[in-house]
Amino acid sequence: MPKKPTARASAAAAGAAALAAVVPFALDAGASPAGPSGPGSAASECAARQSAEMSLEQKAGQLFIGGVDADEPADAEIAAVKDLHLGGVILTNGSSAGAQTTRQVSDRVREAASTGGVPMWVSADQEGGKVQHLKGPGFDAMPTAVEQGRLGAGELRTKAKGWGGQLSAAGVNVNLAPVLDTVPAELGGDNKPIGFLERNYGTTPAAVSSLGTAYQAGMTDAGVTPAVKHFPGLGRVLGNTDDTKDVRDDVTTRDDAYLEPFRKAITAEKQPLVMISSARYTKIDPDALAPFSSAVVTGMLREDLGFDGVIVSDDLGAAKAVEDVPPGERALRFLSAGGTVVLSVDAGTMPEMVGAVLQRARSDEQFLARVEEDAKRVVEAKAAAGLLDCG
Repeated sequence: MPKKPTARASAAAAGAAALAAVVPFALDAGASPAGPSGPGSAASECAARQSAEMSLEQKAGQLFIGGVDADEPADAEIAAVKDLHLGGVILTNGSSAGAQTTRQVSDRVREAASTGGVPMWVSADQEGGKVQHLKGPGFDAMPTAVEQGRLGAGELRTKAKGWGGQLSAAGVNVNLAPVLDTVPAELGGDNKPIGFLERNYGTTPAAVSSLGTAYQAGMTDAGVTPAVKHFPGLGRVLGNTDDTKDVRDDVTTRDDAYLEPFRKAITAEKQPLVMISSARYTKIDPDALAPFSSAVVTGMLREDLGFDGVIVSDDLGAAKAVEDVPPGERALRFLSAGGTVVLSVDAGTMPEMVGAVLQRARSDEQFLARVEEDAKRVVEAKAAAGLLDCG
């Protein structure tokens, strides 16, 4: 995920003002995908009550994660959190200042929240190696996923619990990890988004299933919600969607063996978030990028794999893959395809995105129902993670 362009932060303030004016390690394939947050559960009932009391603006805000600088958020970024009722943030640009600074930033974000009493997600990319965005005192130097994979599943789970505890102490409750993409050995570093950066836990789906989900379980043990990524896989592409247009996977099929790590991950007792890749999968839906494809988001993840949790986009703000689509349309297409939460590292895109969703919801009853259901799904995930006070 790229560093966001801080020059756009002022746009977030102007746009926001204008808008205001108008898991235990239970990975048995036979486990229930609904987990502890299924229909009728205490978390579901609590979330239903809480979301019913929220305004439309607050419900729409739950469907967005916006970027704030990890060291010193701009006033415009904090204003966007408040004015757009954002349900979550991602700490961007990296920080080497340590856990105390991260805690101060996360506390500042929470103080600015106007989410109807629903706690915020504060998220970070904390995989390890070159993709460890929070460093310094209080954060261990994390090895790459390739190195983590050599520890064995049991030791890795223990290590991940420790790393998760450091995040939690710093006020971070969502980790946008682990990577469950499988890079074949013969492709290796030619795979720019994963293999080149050693973000893969192995070179076979079986290895990634075992080790990636061990990392997932450790984070869950620490009380940090993991987000597994990048469904349905970036392990067999060449380009990186952060800096390359129209990255194509011409191999993956709807029943592909390389989906197995994701299948294992989402059968955990406490469901993770699932992040969607921004590549194009020509054997599944040649006409749309994955985040805008109902075949990928709804057909594969919801229907084929039975996932009923929160589906989050990869960066739809600054990524090269989506730059030809206007920001508001990016949000509408993702949600219409079946996604739940739009993530943008660029706070400057937030007003247009949130505004487009509100405008559509006010004029389209079917879309309004989708916004309300997805807001409840987000609140339910937060309740299941223990973030919501359900009395």
